[in-house]
Amino acid sequence: MKAGANAAARRRSAAQTLPDVTISEDSEVRFLHLGTEWIQGSMLLDAPFDIELDYVQRMVAWLLFVEPDSVPKRRALQLGLGSAALTKFHFKKLRMDTTAIEINPQVLAVCRTWFKLPDDGPRLRVVLADAGEEIRKAEHTGQFDALQVDLYDHEAAAPVLDSPDFYADCRSVLTDDGCMTVNLFGRDTSYERSLQSICAAFGEDAVWAFKPTREGNTIVLAQRTPERPTRMQLLARAEAVQERWGLPAVKWLKIFKPVS
Repeated sequence: MKAGANAAARRRSAAQTLPDVTISEDSEVRFLHLGTEWIQGSMLLDAPFDIELDYVQRMVAWLLFVEPDSVPKRRALQLGLGSAALTKFHFKKLRMDTTAIEINPQVLAVCRTWFKLPDDGPRLRVVLADAGEEIRKAEHTGQFDALQVDLYDHEAAAPVLDSPDFYADCRSVLTDDGCMTVNLFGRDTSYERSLQSICAAFGEDAVWAFKPTREGNTIVLAQRTPERPTRMQLLARAEAVQERWGLPAVKWLKIFKPVS
């Protein structure tokens, strides 16, 4: 069998094992599920371009490390579309050039139909691909200022991609002052293992972490170039983020600190 046929067979096999996508909702929020009761994303019905979940809001903590006026000139990348909350927020609210990579075509279809994800255009694109393979393409090197990684399967037990090599690939797509944020939610020792992998790729002095949410989600931030703003600098940025975009950034400073 030729290499092209091998690749096609792998894609067919992957497609066959992808979970079905379902939705549920209450009077205020619509939820996305990947074949289980686990919530993989959400949307406020009355404010579809806001971010509803606390841990997803924290994925935008990279805003604490850039000048607010520079944000619309920057580029964002999401690995894993979920309910498109981050993709929509970066595109609509932050006015950024935004790309998302998603492996499951059902997720994209549901986001477009039920979660108000706009069609692709000059500033927005969704690439249907394996995130670990796509980010290794040379065209992405050094191109993104904000990278969000939220790669879980339907069991939500641990990240699907989580090695030092993968996080090194993530680092390679960032600009010099770019940041990666990662959603870590796992059982047993998966968090510590993930944190060690991120530190191996970025260096311990470049890594920050939030305290876990009540649901167990811990957001870790890693900088392409380590920077330690003063408390007053962070507070000024947090106040600006809160005023401009309605995120609870001042509260973040109580639960967000360097890991070393």
